[in-house]
Amino acid sequence: MKTTRRAKRAARRLFRACIVGGLLDQGRAREVVRRVAEARRRGTLPLLGHFQRMVKLDRAQHRAVVESATALPPELRWGVESGITREYGPGVRTVFAANPALIGGMRVKVGSDVYDGSVRRALLALSENF
Repeated sequence: MKTTRRAKRAARRLFRACIVGGLLDQGRAREVVRRVAEARRRGTLPLLGHFQRMVKLDRAQHRAVVESATALPPELRWGVESGITREYGPGVRTVFAANPALIGGMRVKVGSDVYDGSVRRALLALSENF
């Protein structure tokens, strides 16, 4: 238990040291992992495990997946992307994907936030009400 707390605390400190301008610096993160692994101290694996988890969570928070029934025109893509940047700040990478199963509308997922304005979701909600 003590080792886990120490590992989590150390991983948080190392993660904060890798943040530059509010964003994770990949070069610093790689250097941290390399140095910790080379040190070969006791508790290295739990520490690196917690650090990896924090990096994964950060990457998920800075990635937006926009799904629509058909490919979006460039001006609509730009509008969606600027709205996501306005809401979540700079550094969010936006990925657009076509998903015909949505029937119409769009679904946006940023980290654990999901905004579903698809026809499929509306139909599911309607069928649940009946």
